[in-house]
Amino acid sequence: MAPKGTPVVVKMDNPSYSVVEIDDPDAAFKPMEKTRGKNPKQVTWVLLLKAHRAVGRVAWIATLFWDLLGTIKRSLHIPSDDDIHGLLHLVYVTWLPFRADYIAPLIQALSKFCVALFLVQSADRLMLSLGCFRIKYKKIKPKIEGDPFESVDVEECSYEYPMILVQIPMCNEREVYEQSISAVCQLDWPKDRLLIQVLDDSNDESIRYLIKAEVATWSQRGINIIYRHRLERTGYKAGNLKSAMSCEYVKAYEFVAIFDADFQPSPKFLKQTVPHFKDNPELGLVQARWAFVNKDENLLTRLQNINLCFHFEVEQQVNGVFLNFFGFNGTAGVWRIKALEESGGWLERTTVEDMDIAIHAHLNGWKFIFLNDVKVLREVPESYEAYRKQQHQWHSGPMQLFRLCLPAILTSKIAIWKKANLIQLFFLLRKLILPFYSFTLFCIILPLTMFVPEAELPVWLGSSYEWVVTKKAGRSSESDLVAAPERESKITNQQHIPRGASQSEFTEYNELKEQKQAAPIRIKKVNKIYRKKLTLAFLLLAASVRSLLSAQGVHFYFLLFQGVTFLLVGLDLIGEQMS
Repeated sequence: MAPKGTPVVVKMDNPSYSVVEIDDPDAAFKPMEKTRGKNPKQVTWVLLLKAHRAVGRVAWIATLFWDLLGTIKRSLHIPSDDDIHGLLHLVYVTWLPFRADYIAPLIQALSKFCVALFLVQSADRLMLSLGCFRIKYKKIKPKIEGDPFESVDVEECSYEYPMILVQIPMCNEREVYEQSISAVCQLDWPKDRLLIQVLDDSNDESIRYLIKAEVATWSQRGINIIYRHRLERTGYKAGNLKSAMSCEYVKAYEFVAIFDADFQPSPKFLKQTVPHFKDNPELGLVQARWAFVNKDENLLTRLQNINLCFHFEVEQQVNGVFLNFFGFNGTAGVWRIKALEESGGWLERTTVEDMDIAIHAHLNGWKFIFLNDVKVLREVPESYEAYRKQQHQWHSGPMQLFRLCLPAILTSKIAIWKKANLIQLFFLLRKLILPFYSFTLFCIILPLTMFVPEAELPVWLGSSYEWVVTKKAGRSSESDLVAAPERESKITNQQHIPRGASQSEFTEYNELKEQKQAAPIRIKKVNKIYRKKLTLAFLLLAASVRSLLSAQGVHFYFLLFQGVTFLLVGLDLIGEQMS
C-alpha cells in the first residue's frame, strides 16, 4: 500500500480519456476552478463559422429551387417573342372587324341619340337666353304701383299691413341658427302683424337649448316669436312645416314666408315681396333670388355661383315673366296660405316637397312671381363632399315626383300648352334628359370614339358644348354682401341673456355660449380620394392623347380639360378639404 500523499498515475488505452492526478483522497470533492472565458477572437470565429453554414444552406436551397424551375421550364412550352407578337397581331386583327361590326354601330346610335338631345336642349337654352335678353332690353319686371303700406304713423295704421307668418325650419343648425333668427327678427314689419315660428327638429339637446335661449332673447325684446319642437320627427322638412301649419293660431294669418336656417333676409324683404299680393288674388307665390356670401372662397364656390346665377336670372326669371310658373326653391319665398291649403298643403311623399307644392298650386291655377332684384343671403358648399350631398338631394326626387304627378297633370283643367310645358320641358328635358345626356355624351361616348374610329361625332360638338350649355351670366349684388358683416356685427353687439331665466339657466346658457364662441380647434384636413372620378379622368386623358396622336385631333383640348377637371375632383383639390 502506497504511503499517503503519494501521487498515482493511471494510464488507459482509450485516448479519449485524460489523465487525472489525485493528490489525496479529498481532492475529488474540492470545488473546481471556473474555466477561463473565451476571448473576442474566438467568439468572432464561432460567429463566422455559423454564418458560413447558414449561407451554404441558403445557396443549397436556391440551387434546388433553380433546378426545379429548370425542370418545369423543360416540361412546358413557352412561346418565343415572335410567337407572342404573332398572337397579339392575331388578337388585333380579330378585334378590328368585331369593333366595326358590333361596337361601332352601338356607339354611333347612342351618339346620334345624344346629339339629338343636345340640339333640343341647346334650343331650350337659346330660347331662355333670348327671353332673358328681351326682359333686360324691355326692362320687364314685376312692379308695385306706389307704396300700399306707406304710413306716417305705423302704429295707428297697422291695419293696412296683412298678417304675416314667418317660419324657420332647422335641424341641428349649431353654426347658423343665431344669425338666421337675428336676421328674421329684424324684418321691417309691425310687430303686432308678424309672428315668427322657429321650427326646431334638432335631436341634440344642447343645440335645442341654445336655440330656445336665442328665441327667449328676442322674445324679451318684444318680438312675437315662438319656439316649436316636434316629439315625432316624421316627414323631414315637409313634416315639420305641415305640423306648424296645423296650429290653430295660423288661421289668423294671410301669408307665410319661409327661410331655411342658413338664410339671412334683409330688413326690407317683406316690404319688397308682400305688396305684390295686393289687388292680385290669383298670385300664390313670390320668390326671391339667392345671393352668396362665400362665392369667392374657392374654385368650387365660384362655379356654383355661375351655375345658380344662370338658374335664377335666366330660368326662374324667364319662366316667371312669360309663364307665371317655376319651381319653388324651398326658401326665400312668400306663399299665400290659401294657395297652400287649396293645393293640399305640404306633402311628405318625396324629398322635393317644394317642387311638389309648386306643381299642385300651378295645377290649381295659382300664379307665381319671381323677383330678380330681391336677394337673400346664404352660403354655398365649400367642399366637394358637401356639394355632392346637396346635388344628390336636389336631383334624387324629381323623377319620382313626375311619376306621382303625371296622372294629376293629365287630368287637370289647365291649358294643353301648360301641360306640355310641365311634362316635356319642366320634367323630361330639364330634370331627366339634361343630367343624363350631358354626362353620357361628353364623358363616355366622346372619349370612346377616340378608340373606335368607325364611330364619328360631328366636329363642332366638342367646341360647342361649353358655349351653349355652360354659358352663364349674372352676379351677386356687392352692396348686399358688404352690408352683411355690418349687420352681423350690429346683431352680435345687441345679444344679452333673457331676463326671465333662472340662475341655473343663466349658468348653463353662459357655459354653452362660451363653448360656442371659443376658438375652434385646428383639425388636420385631408384630401378624400374619389376612385370613380379618377377612373373617368384616366379615360378622358387617355382619349385626349389618342385624339392628339390621331389624324382627327379636334377634340383634344376638350378631352384634356375635361380629364384634368375630373382629376382635380377625384383628388379633392377643387374645394375645401374635409376634416
